[in-house]
Amino acid sequence: MELKGIIPAMLTPLTLEQKVNESVTRQLTNHLLDSGVHGLFILGTNGEFHLLNTEEKLEIARIVIKEVNGRVPVIIGTGGNSTEETIDLSQKMEQLGADALSLITPFFITPSQEEMAVHFEKVAESTSLPVLLYNIPARTGVNLEPETVARLAKVPNIVGIKDSSGSFANIENYINATKDEDFSVFAGTDSLILQTLQAGGEGAVAATANMIPDVVVAIYNKWLEGNIEAAEENQEKLQPLRDTFKYGTLPSVLKKAVELYSVPVGPPKMPVSEISGDALVKVAEMVEFYKQQKVSIVK
Repeated sequence: MELKGIIPAMLTPLTLEQKVNESVTRQLTNHLLDSGVHGLFILGTNGEFHLLNTEEKLEIARIVIKEVNGRVPVIIGTGGNSTEETIDLSQKMEQLGADALSLITPFFITPSQEEMAVHFEKVAESTSLPVLLYNIPARTGVNLEPETVARLAKVPNIVGIKDSSGSFANIENYINATKDEDFSVFAGTDSLILQTLQAGGEGAVAATANMIPDVVVAIYNKWLEGNIEAAEENQEKLQPLRDTFKYGTLPSVLKKAVELYSVPVGPPKMPVSEISGDALVKVAEMVEFYKQQKVSIVK
């Protein structure tokens, strides 16, 4: 199994009663696969992993794994604060049939680099699955340093990292620190997809791909073909959507945008509330812009 290309950071569809919506989860899964994505990344930040209990996580994983049925790799977020908790969930997901695991850095406690390295090593030892590290310092309060990533890249089943720091310099540092290892660096900030590919990264775990997956996939495909101009134009097409993210608590804006544009993914998990008022107006205007412009792939 090779992890590369555009992998949507998949939303978790919910009912109005705050339960996992199985039918819409299947609908969203197939909608993304039909757009040519190269994998699915579930139970990440946009998948609201931090607001879901273990049974809900296992339910979502079962639905997606069954619906994908081996068509693309399914990467499942199993990270938590406790090493024991992370190992337990990782092993449960391996038993369910996950293709790879994503491990976010422990959060709130601000662990040291050594503590994070040992944490990831212990979890990786507990599973036979490939492991993708996940760095998102704005949310966790801690940044995985390039030296730590270089150390972890030597662990046989730690195969890559998703970097959502928003810093291209950080991505470059990861690429340079691991260039002698079989290790993949993915952009987790959608504005940096093309830059990451050009610098030697393998692709992106992209939230915007929930709404306009064909456009995000085209960034990768056009780069692969050597058509950088078309890749750049497709990259620019993501910005109007990204510009609206500031109007609500993550992932309320993206959920509403996807609902208005294509798939009825439902509300965010409480305590996050649905957007309303001026925020809703602005997001609806953005969605209408995409519809009217018939935003499509630049070939």
